[in-house]
Amino acid sequence: MMDAKGRAWIELDIENLKHNAQQFQLLLPKDCTLMPAVKANAYGHGAVLVSKALQKLGIRDFCVACAEEGIELRKAGIQGEILVLGYTNPSQFGELEEYGLTQTIVDGAYAHKMQQSGKKLKAHIGIDTGMHRLGERWDNIPEVLKIFRMTNLEVTGIYSHLCVSDGMSQEEQMYTLEQIRRFETVIEELHRNGISGFCCHLQGSYGILNYSQLCFDYARAGIALYGILSGKEDKVNALVDLRPVLTLKARVQTVRMLYQGEAAGYGLSYHAAKDQKIGALSIGYADGVPRSLSNCGYVLCNGKKAPIIGRICMDQMLADFTEAGEVQAGDEVVLIGKSGTHEIRAEDMAQWAGTISNEILSRLGSRLERIAQ
Repeated sequence: MMDAKGRAWIELDIENLKHNAQQFQLLLPKDCTLMPAVKANAYGHGAVLVSKALQKLGIRDFCVACAEEGIELRKAGIQGEILVLGYTNPSQFGELEEYGLTQTIVDGAYAHKMQQSGKKLKAHIGIDTGMHRLGERWDNIPEVLKIFRMTNLEVTGIYSHLCVSDGMSQEEQMYTLEQIRRFETVIEELHRNGISGFCCHLQGSYGILNYSQLCFDYARAGIALYGILSGKEDKVNALVDLRPVLTLKARVQTVRMLYQGEAAGYGLSYHAAKDQKIGALSIGYADGVPRSLSNCGYVLCNGKKAPIIGRICMDQMLADFTEAGEVQAGDEVVLIGKSGTHEIRAEDMAQWAGTISNEILSRLGSRLERIAQ
């Protein structure tokens, strides 16, 4: 049997995941339920593993990005509502019906295509309150009413997305409050026109952390559910204890000397200023380690920092183990997670790579075994 920890792998702390979900639920009003975002393979964590663990907590409903992600969950036995947040090609409407997926109506024209398909489709209407990405405009109430009355559509909800709820400036907070006002206006107008019985949701991770007092039916916890913020310097209003769920590890393949004046890796981009002990790691950019970390950042081994040297390769990378003590082939190296007293968070790797942790985690590759612990 192949060792699940053979080359490079992800370890998932399921207790931390459950803890984070409970922390969010404590923040929210009692009538608001989590509808976790498990898109992009649950931000790299493993959508099926994460969804099954959360269902044991009583969480039934989930968000995905596309129909294929929803179908994967259904085939794994995930029940409850699965909301597709993005566009589904009309040729796939039959799959939406077959697997009981709920489709986002991305605008009025799309709703008409859904109606004309002749399929009986479940849907939530996206409301554009200011992000100007998807959804029918918040002030086009006649079109929203028309969608609700389409006979082939079972419209069970409406939602919008806050685009600067992570911001702390006065301008960002005022814009968020205006988006909230617009969304609430749509709800009021629907009720005034005799439409009721639909669910509403607006908040993602930062909407929960910074505007937890909002009372809607669902909250779409995303990146923060996994114990991570998008940026290392991000501040939030909520006093909440979030714990990272994911650890990323790889094996040391070889250990050798690099002598003063020698160069290592593609392009000879690293030159040794002194004699060094270096090692090749069995992980690379095809596994999701950003190539921009070439000669940047570090990994952890034996509780010590080992700088990344040379260019990140597709399947391998190099590290300087000179100060890491006894290191040999087969040893574990931590790229995200803890070793001894040191920790590398996804936010750290994102900062080194000039991006956000959402991108780092969601790009972790399919070659990495996900191991629940």
